[in-house]
Amino acid sequence: MPGKTIICLPTYNEAENITPTVKSILHFLPGAEILIIDDHSPDGTGRIAEHLAQGDSRIAVLHRPEKAGLGSAYLEGFDIAINRMDAKYIVQMDADLSHPPEALPRMMRAMAHADLVIGSRYVPGGGTRNWNAARRLISRFGARYARTWLDLPVHDPTGGFKIWKRRLLQKVLDYPISAGGYVFQVETTHIAFCMGAVIRETPIRFTDRHVGQSKMSPAIALEAFWRIPAIRLYGPKVGGKGKGLS
Repeated sequence: MPGKTIICLPTYNEAENITPTVKSILHFLPGAEILIIDDHSPDGTGRIAEHLAQGDSRIAVLHRPEKAGLGSAYLEGFDIAINRMDAKYIVQMDADLSHPPEALPRMMRAMAHADLVIGSRYVPGGGTRNWNAARRLISRFGARYARTWLDLPVHDPTGGFKIWKRRLLQKVLDYPISAGGYVFQVETTHIAFCMGAVIRETPIRFTDRHVGQSKMSPAIALEAFWRIPAIRLYGPKVGGKGKGLS
């Protein structure tokens, strides 16, 4: 597929994960470039990222002065990917191998017929690994909660493994995005849908991290509980219903 692909990879305390993640991404998508967005990780993730970048011109690193949230990291990374790195396709994914890099080629192929592709846990063939029953229940409830409130035709609206076409992402970023935590994933997908984007889901097996600590917290869950209804009330309204961008 012609056009530059930039993978935005936010990091905070991913020293043990960043090297295998980067190597795996470049193995499955060797023509891509990676932008690591590090929020001044105290465990030295930024230094490891710099070392990786020195040995491979496909890797760039953005050092941010402090931890400022996932949504903020993606917004800054998206801006660089579009306006400085001239990306045609922009990938967002986790840096802890929970999002399987081996799914990238299949997701890229799906972009031939979509404006946005989501790696989905909740379509046939998708699922999770190493999750206990409580976490599975919370995740399923969160996905259903977002779908119901926003009337989204997406099975995994909370999913953060996505590939965007440049034109769509530019339009989404023109809209004021209010969510800073994991609700960022829901809000950006909702805006894309309201703009008439063609959204496709491809199955992935989401694997819980083997090392490090999950970034999920009760505060993040509480943010989702009240922000999703606010997106419905104050966000954009449905336009083209998946007919594609004009």
